[in-house]
Amino acid sequence: MQTVVLLLIFLVAVVYASVGHGGASGYLAVLSLFALSPFDMRVSALCLNLLVSGTAFVAYRQAGHFDPRLLWPFAIASIPAAYVGGSLKVPSYTYSWLLGMSLLVAAWRLAGLPREGVVETSQRPPHLRVTLPLGAGIGLLSGIVGIGGGIFLSPWLLLARWADAKRTAAVSAGFIWMNSAAALAAHLRHQHLDVLRWAPWVLAAFLGGCLGSYLGARRFNSLLLCRLLAVVLLVAAVKLVSRGM
Repeated sequence: MQTVVLLLIFLVAVVYASVGHGGASGYLAVLSLFALSPFDMRVSALCLNLLVSGTAFVAYRQAGHFDPRLLWPFAIASIPAAYVGGSLKVPSYTYSWLLGMSLLVAAWRLAGLPREGVVETSQRPPHLRVTLPLGAGIGLLSGIVGIGGGIFLSPWLLLARWADAKRTAAVSAGFIWMNSAAALAAHLRHQHLDVLRWAPWVLAAFLGGCLGSYLGARRFNSLLLCRLLAVVLLVAAVKLVSRGM
């Protein structure tokens, strides 16, 4: 069973890192199939998220796709909101509903990724009256559930034509890293982090993140893999929502 978990975490990291995401929703989908507490699920997913999103950010930034003007208008509100969300204690059924809905969004996001280059970007930068409330809302939900929020930010960047696929991936990776760090800091105020327990997961995520971020930034757009993973997320989301009913 441990081998299966490691393989799934590796594959999640490869696919998510290739599109600039940390993979928390994917890790939560995997971990939801096992008997882990909500705290263990959130903290382990956030730790893996930090590692993989950081790796993806470095790869996309080195490839010249990062634009800080698209990151900070969202991040300045999302970081404190993610900390607040991570400090909240929600009932297990509420957590199941929130996570299930988040996984449904992740499945939609992955299944609907456009092919690289089809999104024609606009020269208009996002206005603060849009980015501040949007960033705060994404950060709060991300902190509660234990994800970085890239699955919510990326569709906005693409559909509003603020960025193409590569720039969206770069900005999302940085956004995810900062939100994950804030939420993790809040969670660790309540309980201790057992790093050695998750060391094999960390190694699997790191290797997958390195491979996926290199392929995504330099080689290809993993559209087919993303859509296959969307099916896995959809199954996990239905399972979680059913548990919360």
